[in-house]
Amino acid sequence: MMMTPEQATQFADVFERLVRGVDQVLLGKQHVIRLSFTALLSEGHLLLEDVPGTGKTSLARAMAQSVRGIGNRVQFTPDLLPGDITGVSIYDQSTGAFEFHRGPVFANIVLADEINRASPKTQAALLEVMEEGQVTADGVTHPVAAPFMVIATQNPIEQAGTYRLPEAQLDRFIMKASIGYPDHSSTIRILEGADQRAHDVVVPAVISAESVVELAALARTVFVDAAINDYVSRLIEATRVARETRLGASVRGALALVRTAKTLAAANGRHYVIPDDVKALAEPVLAHRLVLDAEAEFDGVTASSVIAQILLETPPPNERPQV
Repeated sequence: MMMTPEQATQFADVFERLVRGVDQVLLGKQHVIRLSFTALLSEGHLLLEDVPGTGKTSLARAMAQSVRGIGNRVQFTPDLLPGDITGVSIYDQSTGAFEFHRGPVFANIVLADEINRASPKTQAALLEVMEEGQVTADGVTHPVAAPFMVIATQNPIEQAGTYRLPEAQLDRFIMKASIGYPDHSSTIRILEGADQRAHDVVVPAVISAESVVELAALARTVFVDAAINDYVSRLIEATRVARETRLGASVRGALALVRTAKTLAAANGRHYVIPDDVKALAEPVLAHRLVLDAEAEFDGVTASSVIAQILLETPPPNERPQV
């Protein structure tokens, strides 16, 4: 089954309503909002690397409200244990049996705030749930909610007392983005509403959580021409042979790029992917998966600049997809 033009139009309408709703809370940041919903509808997880006070918590809460879902926030600290996230089994004297008490990971959108402050063992517990979509305790499997998305944050400035996410764990995030500070006009609008607390703003629900699952399934039916797959493959291979990289993007990265390109195409009202969809997502999907050569890093080269150069040097297909 393949998405029809009519379904693509309906998808785009819902997507825009979701973005407009969250834009009421995160002013002037439509680009990152679109990326966040693209990640959600691609059934992936998002890593936000940003300084404090840019609205990461507000973004996660507003997204959960817009899809009528459950949103939980976990503040990661060095003493946080895996059970504090996934849940623990507690002995019930009245029944004489252990009862599983679910942790905050059992929600639709989980904000893992400052994920790099927790120990590697705790980080791994969350990333295991992200990958498998379930928690196993005492031999019993407990599936998490659907949809399920983790928005993890880390502070790029303050590194004291943090545990850096290994490359294998970074690879499990479908994309990485940054909110950044608002522009001048957005800052003025924020200051004009200074008498209202961010927690008091309620974003109206656009769709239900069940509808998110249906939209994600619909996004998977977007048509991808063989030429687009060839283009993605050439981009991935270019990250591996670039002289500035020690390790290029993985096959998981290639799959993530195609999956998110499908969602972006539908969000733009198309039932097929074009090269511009791939170009628009190459940096947020691939940059965090690259390991740069030490000498290149010393020279000031960034993963984003490597991706930008690869996009310039890798010619896209110029034929219209044969839908």
